Amino acid sequence: MAWGVAACTLLAGCYTFSGASLPADLRTVAVPPVESRASGGPADLDQQLTTALIERFADRTRLNLESDEAEADLVVRATVERYTIAPAAITGGEGDEVAALNRVTLGVRVVATNQMDGTELMARSFTATADYTPAEGLAGEADAANRALEQVAQDAFTAATSDW
Repeated sequence: MAWGVAACTLLAGCYTFSGASLPADLRTVAVPPVESRASGGPADLDQQLTTALIERFADRTRLNLESDEAEADLVVRATVERYTIAPAAITGGEGDEVAALNRVTLGVRVVATNQMDGTELMARSFTATADYTPAEGLAGEADAANRALEQVAQDAFTAATSDW
C-alpha cells in the first residue's frame, strides 16, 4: 500500500513538473531556429538542438507549437556559443602521449521570453559534455555531440519549467 502511494506521488510529481508549473496565461510556444556562433561540430547541430527544444517545450507541456514567433505567448531562443573537442584521457609515455578519450563540450545560451507581458522568464547558459574514443572517429564525435545536445536541451527545459 505504501509503495502504491509513493508511486502515485512520484507520477503526480512528474506530471506537475512537465507542465503544471507554466504560467496559466501561456498557451503557445515558438522555438525559432537555433543560431550557432561556435565553430566546428556536426553540420546540423543547430537543427538537432531546435528539434530537441521543440520536443520538450511543445510535446512535454500543455503549450501548442506556434510557427510564427510574433504570435507565440512564449518564445524560447537558443544560441550555440561553444563547441570544443579536447582530450579527456591521455595514454603513452613522455613524448608519445595520445588521446585515449576525447570530450565534446557544448555551451548553449537559452532565453525564454513571455511575449504577453515582455518579461524574460529565463536567460541562462548551459554546458554539457560527452566522451568518445578516438577510434570511433567522426561517428563517435557525432554521437557524443548528440548526447551533450540532449543534456543541454533537458537542462534548459528543466530550468525553465522549474523556475516559473
